[in-house]
Amino acid sequence: MTELVTLFGGGGFLGRYVAQALLQRGVRVRIAERDPKRAFFVKPLGGLGQTQFVAADITKADTVRRAVAGSHAVVNLVGILSGKMHLVHVEGARNVAEAAAAAGARALVHVSAIGADATSSIDYARTKGEGEAAVRAAFPHATIVRPSIVFGAEDSFVNRFAGMIQSAPVVPIIRPVTRFQPVFVADVAKAIANAALDPEAYAGRMFELGGPEILSMGELIRRTARMIGAEPTFLELPDSLSALIARFGFLPGAPITMDQWKMLQRDNVAAAGTDGLADMGVQPTPIGAVAPSWLVRYRRAGRFGAVRKAS
Repeated sequence: MTELVTLFGGGGFLGRYVAQALLQRGVRVRIAERDPKRAFFVKPLGGLGQTQFVAADITKADTVRRAVAGSHAVVNLVGILSGKMHLVHVEGARNVAEAAAAAGARALVHVSAIGADATSSIDYARTKGEGEAAVRAAFPHATIVRPSIVFGAEDSFVNRFAGMIQSAPVVPIIRPVTRFQPVFVADVAKAIANAALDPEAYAGRMFELGGPEILSMGELIRRTARMIGAEPTFLELPDSLSALIARFGFLPGAPITMDQWKMLQRDNVAAAGTDGLADMGVQPTPIGAVAPSWLVRYRRAGRFGAVRKAS
């Protein structure tokens, strides 16, 4: 029988790419979402009967157990940036891991984040770290992947910058020196699919997934401007002002919470010596090789507009 992989969060930004990567391998994919209808767009990506949909909420253990029944592999993609992070990142992750173990799944892939640290004072980083520990306790041979900032046509990162640049003559930049290692969504999806389908190679391991370039916040925003042919005035805000704005939870054109501000105090890059995309059989894609194809919508004259060199 064809293998069955259950994806929690399969209808999200990363989830649609993971689903596609798995469907291309010929396996059956079960999308588990609180509202399965929001993931129905995935169905045409597979063959007849190759995609299933089930209602499940990772914070409710009984729905998780029903969702993973009969699964050969389970992937947890669910994450939030605000709200009940402990409930989702820790309790939810534990529910998925325990259900996967009870169902006899051969593989569990848990998506965490670079910077996850159970001792951190930052809610997001701490709950991500606690979630990893909960997963390991319930499913010791789980594969944990920690991506840096993930970019792609539907992202809320590069697109947010492009929207700001398109609409404002002056673009503020907070923490311009913070460094990122942006990673292409399709590359992360391929790596997750590899881990789900080949547990012998990846079980029990942790991978930090970053792209081929490390860019500061200032460099990333300026590069985005070049890719859409825009020349705004950039205003690098001092930390004192940025922290004040974050305390009120808003930066003009780009919402930011105090927790997110604290996260920006640390670089978001893969740690030296850790396994990465190449160790998962994936060649990292530079942002300049793919982003211009979807950022065209932000150019003043669309695809006919002039584009400055992106590098």
